[in-house]
Amino acid sequence: MHKQSLGADAALSSYLEADYFADWKNPNVIEYAQAAVKGASTPKQIAINLYHHIRDDFLYNPFALYFAEDKFRASDFLTRDSGHCIDKANLLVACARHQGIPARYRFANVRNHIGTEKLEAILKTDVLVFHGIAELFIDGNWIKLTPAFNKELCIKLNVEPLDFNGVDSTIFQQYNKSGDFFMEYLHDHGTFATLPFQTLVDTFFEHYPHLQDDQRFSHQ
Repeated sequence: MHKQSLGADAALSSYLEADYFADWKNPNVIEYAQAAVKGASTPKQIAINLYHHIRDDFLYNPFALYFAEDKFRASDFLTRDSGHCIDKANLLVACARHQGIPARYRFANVRNHIGTEKLEAILKTDVLVFHGIAELFIDGNWIKLTPAFNKELCIKLNVEPLDFNGVDSTIFQQYNKSGDFFMEYLHDHGTFATLPFQTLVDTFFEHYPHLQDDQRFSHQ
C-alpha cells in the first residue's frame, strides 16, 4: 500500500478511514485494489489505474439503486458486475483510501440529455439527484472523478469516454460527439467524508415521491 505524505494536515485523516460504506479493510476490497494498481508506484499512477479499472470493470446501471444500507458497501458492490454512479464512486473512494490516498464524496443533481428515456419514464423528470462523484487528494489538490460511465456505454451513446490523466478533474461530458448537450450540473450538494446514506434516501424520495413503494428502489 502506498502512503503519500500528508504533512501536518490532520484534517485529511478522516478521508483515509475505513467505515461501513468505504469498507476497504474487507478482504475482497483489498484484493481488488491491489490487483487494480499493480505496477503503479506513485499516487498519481495509482489513481489513474483505479479510475480506469472501476470505470470499465463494471457496467453503469442506474436502475440498480436499492435503498438498503448494505447494498451501498464497496464490498457488496464487488459481488455484482454493474452499478449506479454512487456504487462506482464509493468503490473508488474505498480503494483510494486503501492505497493511502485521501478520498471523499461529492454529490450533485444533474440533467442528462441522452440515453435516459427509460429512466426518465420512471422518475417522471430528466433531473437525476445525488449523482455520485469521488474526490481524491493528490499532490496537494482535490481532484474530482466520475467513473460512472463505462467505455462501452459511452461508445453506444456517441460520447467520448471520460479519461483521467492524474492531474485534471474529470466529471462529465458536456456535449456528445455531434455537439449536442449530454449532461449539465444543476446543484452541488457539497463534500462528505462518509457516504450520507440517509440524506441520499431522503433527497431521492423528496424528488421522486411516487417511488416510495416501488420495489425497484426499495428502502426497507
